[in-house]
Parts: sequence; C-alpha cells; structure tokens
Amino acid sequence: MLSESRNRRHTRRPYWLSSILTVTLFASALPAVAHHAFAAEYDADQPIDLTGVVTKARWTNPHSWLYFDVTAPDGAVTNWGVEFGAPNALEGKGLKKADLQPGTHVHIRGYRSKNGGAFGYSVTLTLDDGRTFQTGGAQDSPPAPGDAKPAAPAS
Repeated sequence: MLSESRNRRHTRRPYWLSSILTVTLFASALPAVAHHAFAAEYDADQPIDLTGVVTKARWTNPHSWLYFDVTAPDGAVTNWGVEFGAPNALEGKGLKKADLQPGTHVHIRGYRSKNGGAFGYSVTLTLDDGRTFQTGGAQDSPPAPGDAKPAAPAS
C-alpha cells in the first residue's frame, strides 16, 4: 500500500512540473510580444518625410536605429533617430549596415514618436542611388505616408 501511494506521487510530479514550465514559458513570451506595438510609442497622425545625412547606424536586436542630420530651411540642423526592424529582417530585404555609413544621404518616410521629440518609426528608407527598402517591422504599423497599400510586416 505504501509503495502504491509512493508510485502515484512520482507519476503525478512530471505532469505538475510540465504544467508549471508551460505557464512560465507563455508568461515570459508576453513582454516580447508587447514591446513591438507601433501604437505604444508612435503617432499614426504625425507622418514624417525627412531627408538627411547619416551620422550613425546601430544594427541591434530586437530593433535597429538610424541617426541622421536633417537641415531645416533656416539652416538649423536636427539629429533625428528612427527605429528600424531587426537586423536579419533588414538584411533579408537587401539593406546592409554598410549601406548606411556616416555621410550617406537618406530619405525616410514614417511616423513621429508620441513624445514629440526628434524620434520616429521608419517605414521606408530610400538611398541616393534610388534603392528603397521597407525598414519597419511592427505588425500594427500603418503604411508609409502617401502609400496606397499597407507595408508588409517584417519577419
């Protein structure tokens, strides 16, 4: 009788342990999904259409960033930062970090950050040689300002 009770306890333990592990795994994935939301940080009612000169490109996960100087008509220079998708998604679309060396001229279309600063979300980037790349990776982002169709989400 004692050994039968002990055997039952040992056969239940793996089910209990696997249930805890499953719940923990799902719970840990939630913050990763939540931080990719476009609407949490960017304003779809504030499109940006900027041309400037690259100062720095940060090829980091989960999002890359591009910093570039934009010169206003009055000559004032503002350094903007725009969020891109993940490096592997950008490279899968043909955009390499080497394409964004300091001094490179770029044209960015996207949306401004909700905080009103010189930050935004880039949907498309066009280089001086005419190549255009989809740079955004958020699934809930609107298309680039002026586009008729939604931008495809990056993988």
